[in-house]
Amino acid sequence: MFPRALLCVALAAACSPALADTVWMKNGDKLSGKIKVFDGGKLLLETPYGGSIALDWKQVQTLESDQELLVKQDAYSGEKAKSLQAAEDGKVVLANGEAPKTVELASIQQIMKPKPVVEDLSWKGNVDLAMDYKRAETDSDDYDIDFKTTARHGRWRHQAEGEYNRESKDEVTTTNNWSAEYALDRFITEKWFWQGRLEYKRDHIEDLARQRTVGTGPGYQFWDDELGAFSLGSLVNRTDYEYADGGKDNFYSLAMKWDYNRYLIGKRVEFFTNGEVGKPLGGVAEYALDAEVGLRYKVTEWASLNLKAEKDIISGTRDSDLDKTRYTAGFGVAW
Repeated sequence: MFPRALLCVALAAACSPALADTVWMKNGDKLSGKIKVFDGGKLLLETPYGGSIALDWKQVQTLESDQELLVKQDAYSGEKAKSLQAAEDGKVVLANGEAPKTVELASIQQIMKPKPVVEDLSWKGNVDLAMDYKRAETDSDDYDIDFKTTARHGRWRHQAEGEYNRESKDEVTTTNNWSAEYALDRFITEKWFWQGRLEYKRDHIEDLARQRTVGTGPGYQFWDDELGAFSLGSLVNRTDYEYADGGKDNFYSLAMKWDYNRYLIGKRVEFFTNGEVGKPLGGVAEYALDAEVGLRYKVTEWASLNLKAEKDIISGTRDSDLDKTRYTAGFGVAW
């Protein structure tokens, strides 16, 4: 009976997944798990006992990993290591067969899993869906779908987002609009970048039926890591308005864009806000605001619940001001 029990324990140990990565901290702690990424001064370690743990890189003494990892000692180029081996305090060995290389931890800016084609490609995004069906004295249907995705490699960053809204009451459509935007950033330094962007909005209900915007200008990335990001951009825009009756306006404007998100409570809750406020240089409109703020709760690694508030204002248009406020609650997926 006893040998059989030992055999079962041995088989269970052999079948259980090994924790390939180990991190030694300066205070003497030793943590085991799987290294997900190092960026923005935080090493993200996935553990079976505490989920994702963000470790302060300055407090790491050394580390080891059996994974193949891309180690970047500057913002734009990296070295692929077949594994990492522990070294003396403040150092790590990049193991590459017969040519191991010892580097200072302080010199490392990023560690990530290399991608198949573009090794340093970082891609993240989310799709959110909100629906509301009401059957009473007044029947109403409400749909809201939006997505946002960001891909970065080297000095380049691509950002795309879009949204579709539709609302009807007693089979009469009261809201029907969609928008799409693409922005391309070229980083000049680690923080400063230059952005070019295109935006198109289509509204099938309001008098202001179409908006087309082309803009360019500098921006500053305060931080961008696994726990969140914050950037500000200043743009010079060319905007074209097209009204439902065929009338048209166009003008130049100065605008400020912001994009902020931050994970809270162990990366379970995300607070986010983004938007743009602009001041036309001509007399077409007084000002314009397009903003969003919300919370996203991660149910699993990919599924989430969200609460959002959106505000869209265009003051001083040809016929009347546009002022919309929208609140939604829904679910989504993230990667």
